Amino acid sequence: MKIAVIGATGKAGQLIVEEAVQRGHDVTAFVRDTSKFDLEGVQAVQKDVMNLTAEDVIGFDAVVNAIGMPPGRESGHIEAGRTLIQAFQGAPDSRLIVVGGAGSLFVDEAQTTRLVDTPDFPDLFKPTASSQGQNLQDLQASEGIRWTFLSPAAFFDEAGARTGRYQTAGEVLTVNAAGDSYISYADYAIAIVDEIENAKHVNQRFSVVGEKA
Repeated sequence: MKIAVIGATGKAGQLIVEEAVQRGHDVTAFVRDTSKFDLEGVQAVQKDVMNLTAEDVIGFDAVVNAIGMPPGRESGHIEAGRTLIQAFQGAPDSRLIVVGGAGSLFVDEAQTTRLVDTPDFPDLFKPTASSQGQNLQDLQASEGIRWTFLSPAAFFDEAGARTGRYQTAGEVLTVNAAGDSYISYADYAIAIVDEIENAKHVNQRFSVVGEKA
């Protein structure tokens, strides 16, 4: 498959690129600075996500939005999301896969309270969680595109091991056998590429949880 990753130099983006390459996919990296990306066998394209158009994404089976936004610019998730929605409306045969956050997941089965709105949610992460949540709402309201939004568990562990296993869930925050909402970046990358290959959650948000190694 032909796969592109936007934000391929980021923590999640790098692992998603590596996972896709290991499986033999044809991978392109969209990055702001090609001098900061060097992975054998992967074409790097220097272009800001805010400037991507239908012409850029046509021809890919899937394009992963793995961008990160620095403090003070968290609303960029909304702006970039809307740019991509417009681009993909002109590329109906390509699919948009979004690296989402856990903050927009519900904490109750009645789906009345989101994690970001609970008392213990860190203030530091609220702007990112709110912006990614708006990106999800924009996707849910969109027409003419195929998309998937994948939320990690609450503890998204950059240093966690690749176990090769994870469990899928839906809109509600889910815990593992130890009672923790946990997933490593490496296992999350597996889930992303699995979804690209199998397309089980088209025009849906789903979530993943894993076990610590």
